[in-house]
Parts: sequence; C-alpha cells; structure tokens
Amino acid sequence: MRNSLLLAKIFGIEVRADFSWFLGVGLVIWSLGGHYFPMTYPELAGVDAWSLAVAAGVFAFVSIVIHELAHSLVSYATGNPVRVIVLHVFGGLAQLDREPKRARDEFLMALAGPATSLILALGFGALGWAGPERVGLKLAAFGRWLGMINLVIAAFNMVPGFPLDGGRVLRSIVWGLTGSFKRATQTAGIIGQIAAFALIALGIIQVFRGNWADGLWIAFIGWFLHSAAGQAIARVALDDALAGQTAADVMMTDCPHVSPVLTLAKLVTDVAIPSGRRCFPVMGGDRVTGLITLHEVINVPRTEWPHTTVGSAMRLFKDLETVAPETPLAEVLARMAKADVAQIPVVQQGRLRGMVARDRILAYLQARHELGV
Repeated sequence: MRNSLLLAKIFGIEVRADFSWFLGVGLVIWSLGGHYFPMTYPELAGVDAWSLAVAAGVFAFVSIVIHELAHSLVSYATGNPVRVIVLHVFGGLAQLDREPKRARDEFLMALAGPATSLILALGFGALGWAGPERVGLKLAAFGRWLGMINLVIAAFNMVPGFPLDGGRVLRSIVWGLTGSFKRATQTAGIIGQIAAFALIALGIIQVFRGNWADGLWIAFIGWFLHSAAGQAIARVALDDALAGQTAADVMMTDCPHVSPVLTLAKLVTDVAIPSGRRCFPVMGGDRVTGLITLHEVINVPRTEWPHTTVGSAMRLFKDLETVAPETPLAEVLARMAKADVAQIPVVQQGRLRGMVARDRILAYLQARHELGV
C-alpha cells in the first residue's frame, strides 16, 4: 500500500497502482507500438501504430480493473466487502478484508472475474471480426488484440492453482466436499505451487530457445504465483497455530506511559531505548489520550526531535484501530494488516488494557514451538 498510487475510487473501492504497474504499461505499449501492430498490420506505421498501442495498452489494464471489480462486487454481495484493488506489473489483485465464510461464496466470487473477462473478449472480438470494411482497420486491430488478451486473461486465471481464480474455484469445491477450509487451502496451494514450477520451467525453456523476453516474463509470473501459493499455505498454518488464542494471551501490560509534553529526544533517550518498547500510550491526566510509536518518531526529522513534543506527533486514541481482550489472535493480525500497523491497543469498556505487537505474537509462537505446545 505504501508503494502504490491512488488512481480512482469506484463503488467505494480504491483502485491503486503499484509502481511496478507503470513499468508494465510501458512495456505493453512499447511492444505493441514497436513490434506487434506494425508487423501484424503493415498498413499501420508511425503515429497510427503508436496511438493504437497507447489506446490498446490502456484498455488492457482497464479490462483488468473490470475483472477485479467483478470479483469485488460479488464479494460485497456475499457480505465480504473489498476495500482496495491494487494493479501491479503482473495484473491486479482485489484485497479482501477476510476470507469467504462459505464455499459457495468463494465459488461465485472466483468465477465472476473470468466470466467478465470472457464477456469482454466476446465484445472486443465482435468489434475485431466485424472487419476493416465495416469499422476501419484501426478499430478492427484494436478489437482483435483486446479480444485475444481478455480471452487469455480468462483462460489463464482458470488454471486450477491458488491464488488464481481457478485455484479459488478448486478450493471452494474441495471445501464444499470436505467441509475443511484448511485442507482445501492446502490442496489448492500445493497445486498452485506445482503450476508455478511448470511456468518457471516453461520460461527457462523459452529463454534457452532464444525467446528471452517472453521466457523471463513467464518465469517471473511463475515465481510470483509460487510465492503467493506458499503464503496461502503459511497463512493457514498460522491460523491453525493461533486457534484458541486471544489478544489477552499476548498483550503487553507494561508499556511505559508518557506525557504529551515530553520531547521526542527525551522519549528516545530516556524511554524507548532503555525499555526496548516500540509504542507508548500518551497520558492526559488520568486517561490515555493518544499513542506514539517509533514509526511516528522516525517520521519527524532527527534535528527537530529536541523541539517536537509527543503530543504533536502522536495519534489520537479515538482514531486508533482497537481490539477487545477476547478478540481471537488471527483476527487481531488481520486487523493490524488492514490498519497497516505493527501494534494495536487492547481496549475494554473504553479503557486501555494493554498492547499487542506483531513481534510479540511471533515471539509467543516461537516459544510455543520450542516448548512443543
């Protein structure tokens, strides 16, 4: 999220572009304008080829946004809203707040994207096959290429390996048959890793055959899918390890409280370094009014630390994402990821009871593992 740029907000969903997406757009336009259109349609050259390349490249990524929006809208209809779609060099990703609650919900959500891409393929394809005589050469070329691309997007996404849509369809089927989300995710993840290895091998073969550009691209996609499938398997293992544990089991209750008039220089030298803590509740009288972490401290230039107070740099307590002591640890981690924070306050009846930090959860898991618990 920190390495992305907000492009638009559609139906309340942020559409953001990772910086790698701009590289992808540039490569597609360069390939179309410099090679594909001039070679496929010799009548198109110069300005005509490049203007067509820009239009086709932009609409290719618009097609990906529409594909992801289809996922998002179906997910919203099943009670699992999507807050952001991130475009990157390999395509797009709709970020769910949580996993689907039912196998049927995931099945419908997963199929929505490829079905939409197939509809787009038919629409653009109809424009292309209408022929230059009816719509002109540029529109025909535009429609044929985008029809082919959307057909490839639909087909590739239906490969039965997680996290592709086909992998989610497979997971929903296994989930429905076995009743076990864990087993379904492991099955889809393993098949996803096998599919990723196959793509990597195919890419390497293409490189040795001299087609190094396509080969490297295919291999990178394989590596990306392998990483994502491995993360899905690891997430299920993590949720399994955290089962039955709550925020109260790992929260810190000895975080040093600091005054809002304390300078950042004093906070660092007198509190942060001696205590080894990364977050500090800020007291206003007898109650907590805010929270300051090392993240807020380092966002202030070091030369200003002696003149900047904790109160001016802190985040207000009322604006913080919080959890209750009985909140399951798996949900705590999800809430921390959603808020993009490394620690989260534990609040009960409006009063701060402790803090849960991501490194504290990891230390807790490590201790349980070493003790064989």
